[in-house]
Amino acid sequence: MKNLFKIYARPKLKSPVMLASWPGIGDVSIIVASYLRKKLDFKELGEFEPSYFFDAIGVVARDNIVEEPHFPQSRFYYWKNPGEGSDIILFIGEDQPITKGYELANCVLDVGVRFQAKRIYTCAAALSRIHHTEQPRVWGVVTSPHMAEELDKYDLVQRGNLQIAGLNGLLLGVAKERDIEGICLLGEVPMHATRIQNPVAALAVLQALTKILDIEVDVGELTQIAKEAADRLKQVAAEAMGEYIDQFTQPIWEYGQEEYDDEEED
Repeated sequence: MKNLFKIYARPKLKSPVMLASWPGIGDVSIIVASYLRKKLDFKELGEFEPSYFFDAIGVVARDNIVEEPHFPQSRFYYWKNPGEGSDIILFIGEDQPITKGYELANCVLDVGVRFQAKRIYTCAAALSRIHHTEQPRVWGVVTSPHMAEELDKYDLVQRGNLQIAGLNGLLLGVAKERDIEGICLLGEVPMHATRIQNPVAALAVLQALTKILDIEVDVGELTQIAKEAADRLKQVAAEAMGEYIDQFTQPIWEYGQEEYDDEEED
């Protein structure tokens, strides 16, 4: 791991926790992590050598000049809590590797252990049958039974059996193998809207996360973004319903019109 990780700082952190994030359904995790990084004074900590985890499958040419291969970045940041709470190590991966996910998960945890992180957090989407106009709830899962009381403490939905796809879930499984505490917060995403960004679900997750971490983050900007996204989705849904009605239904006053026309012709 030493040869894969480039370190830019050696901060002395106070009881740090780690939040790790990769793209996923609705980009819930990435929205939460990127917003935290934007709103808090995070500083660069280090990054992984991307060419070890990712394969370049092509290049881009601009003005007929070929550019160097581009790889997704996997970077760490840190934030020193000005209050009495824990400092935070933030990991943001721009993409998930196809074949080395388990190895990357272990490397991320290696960095956490190196800086004595006491707990790992991830975020994800929870596919649900909720309507897109409903307020999403936040589900919670933990890596050990003794942490289950925290699910009740923070009013997280407990759904029992579920599967968390990708590295936002796998990381916690690897953490459990290594006896590291971990929690995943999952924001409800409508099953019919999985292919678009969901800042509404991300906002719900962020509010739950800041409550757990006991930190203050201005969520005004994300709240506005979530409202605009919800309004757009309502508009798209209304337009789709209108097209459906126009194409597959016939006004009641038109029923039997052809029959009447035939009678007049006779």
